[in-house]
Amino acid sequence: MCAQGAGSHDAEYGGVVPGVYPSTNYRRGADGTTPEGDVYSRDDNPTYLPAERLIAQLEGGEQALLFSSGMGAVAAVIEGLPPGARVLCTEQMYWGTTAALQRWEARDEIRLERLPNPDSATFIEALERSLAVAKADLVWLESPANPMCAVIDLEAAGSVARRHDSVLAVDATLAGPVYVRPLEWGADLVMHSASKQLNGHGDVIAGAVVTRDKEAPLWSRIHEVRHLQGSVLGPFEAWLLMRGLRTLPLRAQAAAATALELATRLDTHPGVTHVMYPGLPHHPDHSIAMRQYSDGFGALLSIRVAGGFAAAQAVARSTDLFVDATSLGGPESLIEHRAPVEGPDSTTPVDLLRLSIGLEDVDDLWEDLSRALARGR
Repeated sequence: MCAQGAGSHDAEYGGVVPGVYPSTNYRRGADGTTPEGDVYSRDDNPTYLPAERLIAQLEGGEQALLFSSGMGAVAAVIEGLPPGARVLCTEQMYWGTTAALQRWEARDEIRLERLPNPDSATFIEALERSLAVAKADLVWLESPANPMCAVIDLEAAGSVARRHDSVLAVDATLAGPVYVRPLEWGADLVMHSASKQLNGHGDVIAGAVVTRDKEAPLWSRIHEVRHLQGSVLGPFEAWLLMRGLRTLPLRAQAAAATALELATRLDTHPGVTHVMYPGLPHHPDHSIAMRQYSDGFGALLSIRVAGGFAAAQAVARSTDLFVDATSLGGPESLIEHRAPVEGPDSTTPVDLLRLSIGLEDVDDLWEDLSRALARGR
């Protein structure tokens, strides 16, 4: 996969690196129009376009839109739905998305149903049953799910959603287009917290949504939401995102190779009771991942530590190379004790540590984890 092209060069001046356009507004010509139809940078800015075109190309979609954050992208999709829309979603997924959906539900803006997804078969069966009762305006799923790394058969989910005339949206933040492209497997929309692997440098907050069909009614409403709310990142942040996208395939492949090696080693470590990673043969949906994924199984894995909450907390605070911090997809490897971060309503096991694998040497990372696991016992 190549991350060049799709407007990644400055067509006007020939720059190999695209430029930044910080202007908030644009001068009108004698006929009252503005260049390229841009009026105001709340929604129109030439710096957005190269990143949007490249993300759409990488995902195999017709169009992409940038947002000020991943949650801003989620909000635009939900707010594009009709009032009282029926939304189905996975039980296991990013806690921020869950909290936001529950808030919209509490305000009677949507009718929400959460479906179990410990494995793909369970989710597909639950989706079939729910849609047989009533059509959903939106089916929202994560694959892999954050932080338990559950994988969904996207082809099966897409088939079920189409049969019941429902829109399927996939949060692919933990995977990304180097590994899997949900639109090719039947999704209608793909969402990314572009702060993560798409940017890849831990210095931009951004979100993105990609559509299979830019003429779809929901896509038009998502575009309208962004236009009216101005929930887009600034020009310099868009330029930084574009910079990160230009190295995405190399970064993603390197991180995935290291993640698989670490997952394999951790799988036999006496201080670890479970390793959750789609690339391991014992993952409940490894066969689906083998079919859907290419160039690796992602840069994130989770482990459960022998000794429970206290041991997991001790390990997270004992690493030297792994940084104890939130987020994922950057060049530095991160470790996080998820349950305390998510709060009292978290359903994440209290002994779970989420590992985001960066670009360091695999043996250095292994030595760091081994020492921390020994200290935590």
